[in-house]
This record gives sequence, C-alpha cells and structure tokens, in this order.
Amino acid sequence: MVKTICAQIKEYKWAAITTPVFMLLEVAMETIIPLLMASIIDEGVNKGDTHHIYVMGIWMIFAALFALICGCLGAKYGSKASMGLGKNLRKAMFRNIQTYSFANIDKFSTAGLVTRMTTDVTNIQNAFMMILRMAMRAPASIICAMAMSFFISPQLATIYLIAVILLGGFLIFISTKAMKYFEKAFEKYDELNESVQENVSAIRVVKAYVRENYEKKRFSKAAENIYKVFTKAESLVVCNTPLMQFTVYACILLISWLGAHMVVGNELSTGDLMALLTYCMNILMNLMMLSMVFVMISLSLASARRICEVLNEESTLHNPDDPIMDVPDGSIKFDHVSFRYSKSSETPILSDINLEIRSGETIGIIGGTGSSKSSLVNLISRLYDAGSGSVIVGGHDVREYDMDTLRNQVAVVLQQNVLFSGSILDNLRWGDKDATDEQCIEACKMACADEFIETFPDKYDTHIEQGGTNVSGGQKQRLCIARALLKKPKVLILDDSTSAVDTATDAKIRASFAKAIPGTTKLIIAQRISSVMDADKIIVMNNGCVDGFDTHENLLKNNKIYREVYDAQTNGGGDFDEGGAA
Repeated sequence: MVKTICAQIKEYKWAAITTPVFMLLEVAMETIIPLLMASIIDEGVNKGDTHHIYVMGIWMIFAALFALICGCLGAKYGSKASMGLGKNLRKAMFRNIQTYSFANIDKFSTAGLVTRMTTDVTNIQNAFMMILRMAMRAPASIICAMAMSFFISPQLATIYLIAVILLGGFLIFISTKAMKYFEKAFEKYDELNESVQENVSAIRVVKAYVRENYEKKRFSKAAENIYKVFTKAESLVVCNTPLMQFTVYACILLISWLGAHMVVGNELSTGDLMALLTYCMNILMNLMMLSMVFVMISLSLASARRICEVLNEESTLHNPDDPIMDVPDGSIKFDHVSFRYSKSSETPILSDINLEIRSGETIGIIGGTGSSKSSLVNLISRLYDAGSGSVIVGGHDVREYDMDTLRNQVAVVLQQNVLFSGSILDNLRWGDKDATDEQCIEACKMACADEFIETFPDKYDTHIEQGGTNVSGGQKQRLCIARALLKKPKVLILDDSTSAVDTATDAKIRASFAKAIPGTTKLIIAQRISSVMDADKIIVMNNGCVDGFDTHENLLKNNKIYREVYDAQTNGGGDFDEGGAA
C-alpha cells in the first residue's frame, strides 16, 4: 500500500527529500538557542559581562532567523510535495478508471469513487504534509532536546524520559482505537455522497413525486451517521490535549522544585535551569505534535487503502500482444457464445448463441425485458468478453483487435443516452474530434436531428446542459445517433435508441441509413416491431437464447413469440412485453 502511494510522488521527490532537511536544520537551531540563553544568564548577567551578552544575543538572533528561514522553506517544499502527491493520485485514479471494463466499474459505486478522489486524497495530502514536516521535526527535536537535557543534568532529564514513555504509550493506544472509527467514517461518506448525487441528478423526479421531505430525511440520516462515527473517534483523540497539558505542567513543577534545590546546593546553575525548562516545553510540545501526526496517519491509512483499491484494480479486458489495427468489414459471427456477468452466477445471461450476419445487413433484435438483447450487442464492441465461444467481427475474434480500433469501428448508441455540457457541435465531435461543420450537419440530417436544431436560435452552437436536460428525450436520442454516425463505423448498433422518437421519424431515420450507409452493418434493438420489420433479418431473443432468426415474413409464419407480439401491437399497440413474450 505504501509503495503504491509513494510511487505517485514522481517529479516531486526532490521537494519531499528537501523538506525534512530544512526541518532538521530548524530543529538544530532551536536546540542551540536555550544553550545560548543559559550562557547569557550564567556568563553575562551573573558576572556582569555586557560584551558576552551582546555577542550571545547576536548569535541567538542569527539562530532564530536561520530557523525561521528553514521553517518557511520546509513549509513551502512540503506543501509542493503534498499537493503534487494529491494531484498525481487523482490523475492516476482517473486514468486507471478510464481503462476499466464494465465488469470493473460494477465493483465501485459512483459515490464511492467521488469520495476517494476528493476526501480520501485530501486526507493523504494532509498526512503526507505532516509526515514530511512534523514526523521528521518532532522526533528530531525530542531526541536533541533530550540529549541536551541529559548533558546538563541526567537526574532532572530522567523526568522527561519517564513522561515521554508514558505519553507515547498512551498516544499509540488512542491512535489504534480511533483508527477503527475513521475507517467506518469513510463508508458513511460514500452514503452521504450517494444521497446528494441521486437527489441532484434526479431532482425532477423528486419534485414530480413530492419526495423532498423523504430526501431530506435520507440526507439527514447519512449526515447523522458521519457525525456519530466522528464524535466517537474525536472523543478519544481529544484526550490528548488535557493529558499533554497535565504532563507539561507536572514536569515544569517538578523541574522547578527539584531544580531550585539543586541551584541552592550549587549542583546546577540558574542558566542551566532555564535551559532545562525550555527543553521541557520543547519535548512535550513536540510530543503533542507527534500525537497529531499519529491521528492524521490513522485517518489517512483508511483513505490509503480505499485509494489503493482503485489504483490496483486491473481491467478484466486487455489488448493482445500483437493487436489487429484494422477492422476489414462489418460481418459478425457468434460461435457457441455463452456469457455471465459474474463467474459465480449459476445461470448464464447468454446461452450457446450461434449467429452469422453478413457485412452491410440490417438486423433487427427484439425480445422482452431481460431477454439479454443489450448483453448480446455489448459483446460485439467488447464492452464485456464472452465466457465461452467466440465473437467474430470482420473475420477475426474481437479479442484479437486493438480495443480502441474495434470500438471506433463498432459504434454503439446505448439505451441511456448521455450528452455532455457544451454546444451541440461539441457533443457531435465526440464521434470525430476532427469533423467539419458540414460533416456534423450531414450526420444530423441522417439522424433527422437537423429538423429541431434549425429551430434553435443558436442552431448548432446551442448550449447543451449537463446530461442534455434542456432537450427532449427524442432529441437527445437523435443527437446521440448523429454522434455515432460521425465515427463512420463498419458496425452501427442502436440499443433501443429510437424509443422516444415518433414512428414517422423512426421510419425516416431507417430510410436514411439504407440510402446513406449501405455498407455499414446495422443492428437495431427495438420494442416496436414496426422499427425492425423492414430489416434483412430479425433476431428474436428469449431468456438469453435465440428463439428465432429470420425475415419478418418467415417469423410471422414460424415463430410463435414473434407472431403473438405482432398481433398484439397491430391490434392494440402494445410493446413487446405486453405481447406475452418471456
């Protein structure tokens, strides 16, 4: 875990190394100052040597200024190293998430990933800053002050040693107990983020169903859970301060009382007593700083584990050693394909699928909800890998292709149409970043999107809100289809992507496909038989199996499920599920 996190320091190593050096120099100066002060009292004040007071005073000023400069430089480079680590962690996590397959993404919640990239990284940053500065400075200061104390008076320095051992043991006990609560707290953070995310993204549904009060209670419960966990943790951590203060004042009283007796008995000078009191404060204050470091490290360890889960997660999909960089054509073949989303699942999602589709054909796919239509087409663009059998595109197994090449040539318009904030042209160029305005307009004409775009005041420069909330469902679907067409794919998959489009516009889109992209293989998933009845062939899916694969006319004659749905839709206008299909 430590190795994984430290690997992200990279170009900030020099700052991370420099910071402790400046901290140690600062400690050295702070250790010298009490000795100089003792010399001023014993050799200057007590003996009336003004010259000695001036000389030692100048050295004290020099030591204090040098310590100040070192402290400032340590803070500067410590901040640079810790902020750089945070930046690199976020970049590394985001970059790794982009490589995830759908199977990997299913392991993490969106809220959990957001928490990891914000709160968890911030905890790591703060802890790393304290490790570079306090974790180096405090032990060094304690050791130096302890050594000087023993040099001045071994008897009185024993008081410090006993105090340090007792306090150190107590701090380790507190940190261990508090860490368990901090680990629980981050799980509660995920719940809180999830509540906010769902509420904001679905605010229209919340208001439509008048569920504001329910959402408020849900958020309050999540916030209350975080409050309770952190209260338990902090109730342990706050014990540090009173215990530390008690120890500090007890040590000061003991040193003052015993030291005064030793001064009277000429066993200790007044300056040495002053130095010992200064070292007392130095030792115990640095011990308090060290306790804060322990708490912060305890907090960050839970965060580090969560971050490492994301960084160490490897995609279930990989490019082959010598990938094919071109898809010859749009032919598709399923050869005894079976598929499970999870290896532990007893029942496969797809069972022994055998299909052969020629390049340029238009294939309809129809079936009831849960019949695995989307699962079938997801294997073509290798969003998932088949569990057994082979999915062959352009004469080659999809696992032999470079994944970027394959997905550029197999364009998929998913069920959940997503648009991003920006202009219409910005969204269209997700399909081809180098597409000209004319090519974007042509793609929109093919998708029948130009009809509504031309009615907007800004036309193709119209701003799209995040998620496409300022356009209708049908408009969003047509823009997504146009975006996919700009890729000029060998295979175009429309996963129920015209469900919000009226029947007449749906027919126009299909007609434009037949005319403009005859060489592209088109797979159209639909609930309405009218959307696929003109296809070259139609696949009827039923419980993860192919129940029929033929033309519209032959399926009406030979396939019971297809015929029942056709009769239901032509007589009553129902969708596929209402036709009684499984």
